[in-house]
Amino acid sequence: MPELDAAQVRELTDEEMEEEISRTREELFRLRFRAAYEELENPSLLRTLRRELARLLTIRGERLRAEGEAIDG
Repeated sequence: MPELDAAQVRELTDEEMEEEISRTREELFRLRFRAAYEELENPSLLRTLRRELARLLTIRGERLRAEGEAIDG
């Protein structure tokens, strides 16, 4: 899947976002594992995946904080 920008991530439902987080973590794990044993064709993909995961987690955190504020007051 192509890299998601922040606007695209914000359009995802909570369920889609959780699936994307899980997929990205799995892909990053596999890529790190491969990198330990062989040279990667595209080592910059590690950086791209880390940033995508950070973007997903940041926006998920924003949503959770917004929900918490809505409940609190």
